[in-house]
Amino acid sequence: MPQEKIPPMSSITLPLIIGTAAVDSINPCAFAVLIFLILYLMAVKDKKRMLVIGLVYVFIVYLAYFLAGLGLLSFIQSIHVTKFFYNFTAALSILLGLYSLKEAFWHGHGLSLGIPESKKSLLQKFIKQATIPAAVILGLLVALFELPCTGGVYLAVLSLLADKNTWWQAFGYLLIYNFIFVLPLLVILLAVYFGLPPEKVEAWRQEKKKWMKLAIGAVLIVLGVVMLVI
Repeated sequence: MPQEKIPPMSSITLPLIIGTAAVDSINPCAFAVLIFLILYLMAVKDKKRMLVIGLVYVFIVYLAYFLAGLGLLSFIQSIHVTKFFYNFTAALSILLGLYSLKEAFWHGHGLSLGIPESKKSLLQKFIKQATIPAAVILGLLVALFELPCTGGVYLAVLSLLADKNTWWQAFGYLLIYNFIFVLPLLVILLAVYFGLPPEKVEAWRQEKKKWMKLAIGAVLIVLGVVMLVI
């Protein structure tokens, strides 16, 4: 019986990008900041202002993650050790996946890579300001604080792109990846604007937080294994 051919990497990159971005997009922290921002803006009963400030926040999260990814991608390709970095990231992806599973079942025990407790008051300060400049700062802070936690999937994808694609191909994939990454934030924002109570969204986030971490952990482990064997 003839052996089944493994599809070339270029033919599975787009589905892989879409799938990993979809899982990476279930980001409990970015959800929480947006929901609290919306709740504060809803209290002043100005839905148009809520929409504008929310869109600014989502755009800045998109831009920050995209530029960080572009910078890391350029760095990985410029040092000409993409294969070593690729294998290192695959192993790191598996470790971060195991950590994410630990967080799902034993949150608060041992090292935590989420937003530091000491920085949450800083985020609350800008949420209460509820202005466009504050939304810009919030987007940047969320991207900065969350990269160590949610960046495992992103780093694995960047290593994959650096090893298997040209810079311009990777650039296009990054645009797609980061759009999918912020898509749930846009959906939440528009749903609240058109009438969904933000309290319901927050209750759903709290209820599903464990499953979000399980999904991210599983994808990180699978992605790391796939990277090591292809």
